[in-house]
Amino acid sequence: MKKLYVGNLAWGVSDDDLQQLFSEYGSVASAVVITDRESGRSRGFGFVELEDGADQAIEALNGQDLQGRPLRVNEAQSKGRRDGGGGGGGGRRPF
Repeated sequence: MKKLYVGNLAWGVSDDDLQQLFSEYGSVASAVVITDRESGRSRGFGFVELEDGADQAIEALNGQDLQGRPLRVNEAQSKGRRDGGGGGGGGRRPF
């Protein structure tokens, strides 16, 4: 099973659209368009999990037009640890 990142999605693309598009290349375990928590509007990317055919889907669909926008399709990177700050417990340091 491989998880694919699908970027540059048009605002109107739905989970079902992704499911249908990727099902031509293998068995789709899940297809989700990521939405903004507050507005519910698409954030312009999503993820598709394929049980097989992921490499063929990447080859065929990367750059392919969907609803007027060229898709960006590649293998999803694990979230892991993100760089870039945060932290800083604030307050006083004990002596």
